[in-house]
Amino acid sequence: MLQKIKRIDIPIIIILIIFMFLSSIVIYSATFETRYAGLHSSNYTIFGVLFIPIIVLSILDYRILVKHFSYILYGVGILLLLYVHFNGVNLNGSRRWINIGSMAFQPSEIMKLAVIMVLAKWLKARYEQPLRFVKDLLPMCALVGVPFFMVLQQPDLGTSIVFICIFVGMLWIANIQWKHILAGTLTVAVVITVITILYFYNFEMFSKIVKPHQMSRIQTFIDPLSDPDKMWHVDNSIHAIASGQLMGEGFLQGSLIRGGFIPYSYADSIFVVIGEEFGFVGVSVLLLFYFILIYRMVIITLQTKDLEGRYLVVGIISMLTLQIFQNIAMHIGIMPLTGIALPFISYGGSSLLTNMLAMGLVLSVKTNNRI
Repeated sequence: MLQKIKRIDIPIIIILIIFMFLSSIVIYSATFETRYAGLHSSNYTIFGVLFIPIIVLSILDYRILVKHFSYILYGVGILLLLYVHFNGVNLNGSRRWINIGSMAFQPSEIMKLAVIMVLAKWLKARYEQPLRFVKDLLPMCALVGVPFFMVLQQPDLGTSIVFICIFVGMLWIANIQWKHILAGTLTVAVVITVITILYFYNFEMFSKIVKPHQMSRIQTFIDPLSDPDKMWHVDNSIHAIASGQLMGEGFLQGSLIRGGFIPYSYADSIFVVIGEEFGFVGVSVLLLFYFILIYRMVIITLQTKDLEGRYLVVGIISMLTLQIFQNIAMHIGIMPLTGIALPFISYGGSSLLTNMLAMGLVLSVKTNNRI
């Protein structure tokens, strides 16, 4: 056990501690003199407590966890998603949460880890042999497709896309055949083409496929002038980030944040707080920390001899990278607005729990890669 503790990746631990302080500072600013004041203290507590499972997971052998618990976690996740579908808490037109006492838990978050673990186990079983379409790709598509469509029905487009990104990222390092890559690319191209044609030439059918609030966001993204009121959130976000310029307006000095023009500034829109109050320099520092974190995970992947460990870490890299990009992109107007948290920075217990457990699995791969 002592040898494993010595092999824990210290840079990752340091980055997570930095995220804890940075997140709490920005949440304090976002909630200052509002009814949410004090959330930064809860954030410190949640962050601090979650370091315990990180250390525990880093000592445990990830291979045992994947072998014995991946399908169990997947099954529990599916059952929780079913429960959400029938009895979940409805908030802002989305049914995504389960109330546990005074807290709300989002099962789709933990489902991301379940999908990563199940895919890692499945891909490891092939031992670098070419993936077969019927016996390998189709079952894996089903494993990803079930939670994808269940989460999409909540509706939660942002999280649904994460499942696809995890799948693509893990397949990218698997021994997938070129003909399957071309077939998949062609299928995606056809689907996008059909959706585009339906949007412009058969809007009635398109509207039956897409949820009303998703339709609103897509229309606003394609044509912002179609309804300025619906573009209000993104417009204010862009203006707030732009007003930060090089050094920002200063801590607690963000005029648009203080004026209440940015909804959920302590959660999904926390990037806007950093952009307005700390400017380009603050945003660059945040992205630098993200880069270092992902770089360390890439190094762990390259140093790991076990295929299962490599797939596990690559799945987590794919999950975090998309969420970082998606959250930032939607607030600067290059992607439609979706409900996706900024990893380790946004306030949110379910998201933080999933991301910290993911880091625990990454550290487990690092500490056990010589055993």
